[in-house]
Amino acid sequence: MSKTDNRRAFIKKSVAFGSYSIIAGGGLLASPDANAEWLAETTSTDILQQALKRLFKDQKIIESDKISIQIPKTAENGSSVPITVSSSLNNVESIAILVEKNPIPLAAKFEFSQDLEPFVSARLKIAESSAVAVIVETNEGFFTASEKVIVTPDGCEI
Repeated sequence: MSKTDNRRAFIKKSVAFGSYSIIAGGGLLASPDANAEWLAETTSTDILQQALKRLFKDQKIIESDKISIQIPKTAENGSSVPITVSSSLNNVESIAILVEKNPIPLAAKFEFSQDLEPFVSARLKIAESSAVAVIVETNEGFFTASEKVIVTPDGCEI
């Protein structure tokens, strides 16, 4: 075997080992059974609380009547629920929309520059009847409002 062949073999093995390390370290080789078991043991409230903790780092979130949420009270099709959010709070930096009982609660997050009006419109996928919470970040803190949405049976399959 020549020096060139040895170098090529070394490079191939190094790239393969490095790729495997990245995949394993990133959790891409995690067992789907273990994830399903964890999900079954964790309640939707726990998942929502964990998402809030990750997103907002245990910041105090205050109820506010200055956040307006337009969303149907009953959704026949949970795979496409329209929502419109606006706020009269000053200096809005971001708006996050979370669906309590979805497997991944964070449905959307929008960042704003100071020149933009805090208004967003989207369509949500809602797995089952649950609360939809909106969290608005301003330079003065975090504010929230929520609405309950009832999804009719067979309305959404996630």
